[in-house]
Amino acid sequence: MNTMQPAPLPTYDHQPGSGPTLVFLHYWGGSARTWDLVVERLPGRDVLTVDFRGWSRSRGMSGPYTLRRLADDTLAVIADAGVTDYVLVGHSMGGKVAQLVAATRPAGLRGIVLVGSGPARPAAQITPEYREALSHAYDSDESVAEARDHILTATELPPSVKARILTDSRAGADAARAEWPLRGIAEDITEHTRTVGVPALVIAGENDRVEPVDVLRDNLVPFLSQADFAVIPNTGHLIPLEAPGELVDAITAFAPAA
Repeated sequence: MNTMQPAPLPTYDHQPGSGPTLVFLHYWGGSARTWDLVVERLPGRDVLTVDFRGWSRSRGMSGPYTLRRLADDTLAVIADAGVTDYVLVGHSMGGKVAQLVAATRPAGLRGIVLVGSGPARPAAQITPEYREALSHAYDSDESVAEARDHILTATELPPSVKARILTDSRAGADAARAEWPLRGIAEDITEHTRTVGVPALVIAGENDRVEPVDVLRDNLVPFLSQADFAVIPNTGHLIPLEAPGELVDAITAFAPAA
């Protein structure tokens, strides 16, 4: 008898509660726990957080680590968790993955929140030279600290959060760490983003140097048919860690618990 083994899934955490479920997708260098400060402000809410393939607890999963593969994994995790009514909340790389998931028009998807998201159309600054330099940002503890303190954030974070960023950034498989800066960040997905049929909320950090306000306004919002745009003041790129309270307020206003 031939028995098919189910394909392995990325590791995820599911906090049962009232819906619609908030499905959180992390940034390049992050993990499910990137969202801890957000989730703890959502007591009683149905929440799903994922470690993408190649990162943190899913580090041992084989590639490829393409955006499309991460989108397929996300849909598989949502199905495995039995979630049927949900909103995607994607940060940075996770926002680009969320656009690809939403473009498939899956049953049960109610909306998307794109937080400092990779835009549908890559910004002019994403040159081959930029991508090559970015691919080395997580090569050492020192390079991570440099990126964290001078590029990724615009606020001073508690030592415990700074340590978490360093650990997570270094916890990616080599091929997963290379995929986003060398390929995913430069992928033009406008043809997919144009097909998203649910309401969207695009959230920018006022002082984000990675995905600046004007890039999200010009290279993402125009490709979404139903998009609201909000700017969180005094924050950089790591909005879930720098301004979790303001982010929760924006998410829950967009997707209140039933």
